[in-house]
Amino acid sequence: MVCPYSFDVPGGVQSHVRGLAEALIERGHQVSVLAPAENLAALAPYVVSAGKSVAVRYNGSVARLGLGPVALARVRRWLRAGVDGLPFDLLHVHEPLAPSLSLLACLAGRGPIVATFHTSVERSRALAAAEGFLQPVLERITGRIAVSPSARKVQVEHLAGGGVEIPNGVAVRTLAAAEPLPGWPGASGAIGFLGRFTEPRKGFPVLADAYVRLAARRPSLRLLVAGPGDPADLFAMVPTRRTDILDRIVVLPRPTAGARLRAVSEGDKQRMLRSVDVFVAPNTGGESFGIVLAEAMAAGAPVVASDLDAFRQVLNDGSGVPTGRLFRAGDAADLAGVLDRLLDDADVRADLALRASASVGAFDWSVVAERVVEVYELVVAAAGGVLTAAAR
Repeated sequence: MVCPYSFDVPGGVQSHVRGLAEALIERGHQVSVLAPAENLAALAPYVVSAGKSVAVRYNGSVARLGLGPVALARVRRWLRAGVDGLPFDLLHVHEPLAPSLSLLACLAGRGPIVATFHTSVERSRALAAAEGFLQPVLERITGRIAVSPSARKVQVEHLAGGGVEIPNGVAVRTLAAAEPLPGWPGASGAIGFLGRFTEPRKGFPVLADAYVRLAARRPSLRLLVAGPGDPADLFAMVPTRRTDILDRIVVLPRPTAGARLRAVSEGDKQRMLRSVDVFVAPNTGGESFGIVLAEAMAAGAPVVASDLDAFRQVLNDGSGVPTGRLFRAGDAADLAGVLDRLLDDADVRADLALRASASVGAFDWSVVAERVVEVYELVVAAAGGVLTAAAR
């Protein structure tokens, strides 16, 4: 399996690759993951480092990618090595169109190749300009997976293909069993945010505005924020200098004086999601699935999210009764109104949490991994043979 983004940096694709790899290993499969990574001591035994990554603006964010001839040489060496001395039966690449390791692996590999498309983007000049170069990459892919209808739509409309729709996975039982942080959520009300708060499309300023509106008349309401970055940048986005409001914003992991916030560990993330009365996803765009919504649902936190198509899909279990609440994307006043009503109604929050817990089982890794294995079996049968590395 190939992850194009650095394993040293938290992200949705990295989390998906890690979760899928571990679910497959638990089922007896042999798995090797190639990814950019610098902190070798922190890597799981199944991860192989492809070396340092380079920060590149990609899909409305800054991604750390593996590029260049050295990365290509490491991809070829990894493909030839296989796992435990045996050749790979299949190559599974994630985000094959990102200018990184997955694209290189498609070019270097010969045999059964599965690709998972995570991103939902409108057709762009860059995509159109690269179409000729990308065609050989797409032709090498034997089977396609899309994590959401919007990600699949990109393939159908712009990449001359379709694919099986299989969502991101979550560790439902682990999240449901996590212990809340000491003293949280308490009786005074707590709102939660998880993610890179400095990234514009994550929408933290929208939540900060809504929180200030509510905190001004709810003197005990707290905001719990978990994510990497500079604490000074976080508080600069809060549109008030009232210390009685700022003092009720708590950040994880706890920063030392003058230090940036580190990446949130899996344990802290799970405990954080169990520690709030309402979890908020105020993203403004660029989302294809919304894994954090499914994680919050598994943890039993009522969810309020911006009305993006990807988020609607997660919060709709097919029954016609939503498992969360939506607000107009980018509208802090609307978000404040939705939160105000939910914070005042414990019964509605409990009902949302109950429905969410019942529907989130479809995203459990035990279900997702089995569906992925079905694709593997079809692709291996169709392609025949094992995976090999192409000659230079």
